[in-house]
Order: sequence, then C-alpha cells, then structure tokens
Amino acid sequence: MSKLLRGLAAGWGAKQTGFGCVGTIIVFGILWWVLGHFHIFQ
Repeated sequence: MSKLLRGLAAGWGAKQTGFGCVGTIIVFGILWWVLGHFHIFQ
C-alpha cells in the first residue's frame, strides 16, 4: 500500500510540473526516490 501511495504522490507531483513527456518521467523518478529515501509513505 505504501508503494501505491508513493506512486500516486510522485505521479501527481510530476504531472503538476508540466515538463512534457520525458521531463515528467524524470521528475516522477526523482520524486519516487525522494519519497522513498526520506521514508515518506512507508
């Protein structure tokens, strides 16, 4: 469940940036790592 919440939060944040297709994927990866690294949604 925590990975689902982390994915939703990262996806929402990446969508809000509006960097286009490749930029959204990069921002999603960065947010996924940051949320996991700081134990958010775990």
